[in-house]
This record gives sequence, C-alpha cells and structure tokens, in this order.
Amino acid sequence: MNKVSGVSVALGLTRPLLVRTVPVADPGDLLARLPQSPAFAWIRHGEGLVGWGEAVRLEVPPGQDAFAWARARLATLFAEARIEDELRVPGSGPVAFGSFTFDPRRPGSVLVVPEVVLAKRDGRAWLTTIGGGSPSAVTPRVDPGRIRYEDGSLTAAEWGERVARAVAHIRSGRLEKVVLARDLVARADRLIDVRVLLDRLARRYPDCYTFSCDGLVGSTPELLVRHTGSRIESLVLAGTTQRGADAAEDAARGAALFASRKDRHEHACAVASVREALAPLCSWLQVPDEPELLVLPNVQHLASPITGRLADGASVLDVVAAMHPTAAVGGTPTGTALELIREIEGMDRGRYAGPVGWIDARGDGEWGIALRCAAVSGNRARLFAGCGIMGDSDPEAELAEARAKFRAMRYALEGDAAEAGTPGEPDGAATAV
Repeated sequence: MNKVSGVSVALGLTRPLLVRTVPVADPGDLLARLPQSPAFAWIRHGEGLVGWGEAVRLEVPPGQDAFAWARARLATLFAEARIEDELRVPGSGPVAFGSFTFDPRRPGSVLVVPEVVLAKRDGRAWLTTIGGGSPSAVTPRVDPGRIRYEDGSLTAAEWGERVARAVAHIRSGRLEKVVLARDLVARADRLIDVRVLLDRLARRYPDCYTFSCDGLVGSTPELLVRHTGSRIESLVLAGTTQRGADAAEDAARGAALFASRKDRHEHACAVASVREALAPLCSWLQVPDEPELLVLPNVQHLASPITGRLADGASVLDVVAAMHPTAAVGGTPTGTALELIREIEGMDRGRYAGPVGWIDARGDGEWGIALRCAAVSGNRARLFAGCGIMGDSDPEAELAEARAKFRAMRYALEGDAAEAGTPGEPDGAATAV
C-alpha cells in the first residue's frame, strides 16, 4: 500500500478514496431513491444530486479562514483520490455536500463526502460510489405525526421589540439595513424523517433548491452561485410580499412590491453587495438594471439574476467566500449590520442564512443561502425566518412577513394540515395542529 499523506492521514484514512462514476438509466424521482435518513440532497425541477452514507466528514474550524481551510482540505483529499469518472461533468466524480454557519466565528460548519451519490441533469444520469458504498434498499418513510410549536429564542412580542430597536439604529444613521432572523421550535410525535420533508418541499417549491445536509433541511429560493467551468451565475433576492388571496390581489401585491421605495432600495443594496464581491474575481460581469418579480407559492420576491466569467483557477468555494454574507441576509454596510445582529438579534443562527450546497473535484458546484429551512434532530426541528429591516419598517408587518416565510417548513412538517392554520400561527407554546 502506498503511503498516504496530508489530509487523508489527518482524517484517519488508511488509503486514498476509491471513486467510481458510471452512467445509469434515468432513475426517475431522485428523492424516492434515498434509502434512509440522514440524507444529502440538492434538487430543483427534479434534477440534481442525492447522496447517502459518509465516506469522509470534515468539521470545519470556526474562523474567518473557514472557506480557505475547507477548499484546501478538499483539494488535497480529491487530489489523492483514485477516480474513475466516465462522464466528467459538473457533479460527477467525488462530491462534497456542505453547509456553513452564518457567523464564521461560530462552530458547526461541515463538509461530507457521501459513500453514494445518484444524480441526473440535462438528460444524463450517473451513479458515484466510494469504496464499498453501493445502492441500498429503500426503507419506508414515516410521517412525523402531530406537530406542536413553541417559542424559539424570543417570543413574537420580544422579536417585534428588536425590530423597533433596529429601526431606531437605522434612523440614527448607524446603517441603512439590517436583516433580523427569528426561530421557532417544532416537536413531532415521532422521529422526523427528512425524506418526507424533502419530498413535500420539492413538490411544493419546484423553482427553489431543495437541500439536505447534516440535518439542515429546506428549500431556498436564493442561488448564491453556480460554478460551471469558468462561468458563474447568481440570483439576488431582496424585497418580499405575501401572495394574494386571488389573482387580482396577487397582481396588486406584486405591483406594489415592484413600486415600493423601501423594497427597491433594499434590493439595490443587496445587488450592490454581490457586484462588489464578484467584480474582483471576474473578467466580465453582467448585472441587470432592473429587478424582476419571482413568484413562489408562499411569497413574491424582487429578483436579479447575475452572470459572469471567472478568472482562471477560482473554485466555487472561493466565490462563496467572497460573497458571504450578502446584504440580503446581513445588511448594509455589512460589517455594521453584523455587529448589530450580534447585539440585538438574541439568538445563534447556526447554519441558517449560511451557504449550503455541493462542490466536486474540479471546483464546480452550486451553493445557495440556507433560507426557508430547519435544523432537524430526532423529533425536534428548529425553524428559521428572516426579514430585511429598513428605516421605515413596521414591526407588525415584519412579523407577518416572517410568519409567511415559516409556512414553507410548516408545510414540510405537516403537509396539507398546515393549510388549516390561521395567518397568526404558529406563535406560542400552545399552538398545535
């Protein structure tokens, strides 16, 4: 056996990874092929990647160099691997799924190379196995049963008071915008099978990126970056309104959002932060002059798609490192907003609003911002929602927006029963369905 050095020894591996990717027939519904929980997933419109088993797990140390550390470890790991890849397309060969904490100073960031990855895209499908990993028989999915909600770190009233404090800081001239997040705890009768949540999310929100990584499950509308060769794509979302009760109200809400001075300014701040982050990495960058309206089942967003071409040698993690956190999840100016979040938000976001996605051995990958998500452990799920606070923000309106954003994960947990909830739910320990 050859001597193995570098990261393999540090990880306790006795030999390089043996990776094989082969083309397969269309597997149909990728999520239906997941044999068990926990599971890894990145799905949009039925295409993407799913994985299971853990060939390698990297616990990323907290600190400002977390992304550089992750890229270096993965580069060494993949360089040492023995790879047989008959396709050599983005997502073939060894793939690491990852999610990072919102605050780089907090622990919890992780990268996992699954033993098995099943993928399909653009009319092609493939299976990647590492070592002895192989497809497994699918075990039955179990519904979580009755869901009870209780307050997270703050009650609704307490969070509304934090919004008012943030508005005061903005009006004083300290900053232009800050994003404040809320959490809510859900407890189920049975252990939560993330495959049930993934299936519901993917069917309900096909335009979003449905993801699962080490217990973090959700369906994010926000693509941080897609890296394919030297081309990158990003989708900036900032500015939100609820859906209307009928087509006329829906159109009116969308028009009001598009005309809203507050929301347009919030969106412009987010676009500017992405442009500033990407420009040094790109030989060219295309940013639209006007946002478009992205309509989802629960909310409407102002959206700006951005494309560019990277300088040679940049990995998708280099782009993620440059972009996170964007103004859409932090605020403007970002440094000042992060200070205020630490001062008044009243909770640890964990991996909520942090980057989540995948990277392959060529540096290609797709990463989103972990929004409309929950951290699942056993029969407990911690749900998250966030709102962009501006100088004219109203606490009650922001509470309503946060409740609308909770609905995605409520539906994932409860299914159709979530539709019976009243608009004010779910706040308070007495709420149950």
